[in-house]
Amino acid sequence: MARRCDICGKGTISGSIVPRKGQAKKKGGVGQHIGVTKKRVFRPNIVSVKALIDGTPRTINVCTRCLRSGRVQKVV
Repeated sequence: MARRCDICGKGTISGSIVPRKGQAKKKGGVGQHIGVTKKRVFRPNIVSVKALIDGTPRTINVCTRCLRSGRVQKVV
């Protein structure tokens, strides 16, 4: 299944894992030290749904935010 919403176009985004050691200065420590960053992927919550498109029921991939906001009319 493609990891892209057919309605809003939301897809995967790359980012970093940033490990932090030490207590923050605000909490009485000497400050945080950042370790070696590693790559990671943020994946959207995409569901396969039967929906009405131009009056005909079709199966599309939609993110759950589009489902909740009512941009898609599900077929029961």
